[in-house]
Amino acid sequence: MVRILLVDDNPSVRHYLRAILEQQTSWRVCGEARTGAEALRMVLEAPPDLVLLDYQMPDLNGVDVARQISELFPKIPILMVTLHLSRQLADAARLAGVRGACAKQDIGSVVEAVEVLLRDQTYFPAVSPG
Repeated sequence: MVRILLVDDNPSVRHYLRAILEQQTSWRVCGEARTGAEALRMVLEAPPDLVLLDYQMPDLNGVDVARQISELFPKIPILMVTLHLSRQLADAARLAGVRGACAKQDIGSVVEAVEVLLRDQTYFPAVSPG
């Protein structure tokens, strides 16, 4: 069973992502965090198999959270989901240890990206510059 930690400050987005992810029979959302600090605490307490991380949160941004998780647990794949995916953000995320990035609106790509990351590959679709 693949354990996924969902990190997003919006409860309806978390609910929606959980529903999409748990349609896969071998995936289970093991926790939900609303802030970057909450996510870090949860990863330290019980490291998940994958982190699905929003970029914009009330306290830390997703790149900062990803950097801290990657330093502590370099083997945990991190997928960043954001409403505004740009090449600049994708590059910053990659440098922080994120292994994939996709737009929240493209829900099909979220499932595909998780599958790719679980195979130890990266997922950075072509994104517009800026």
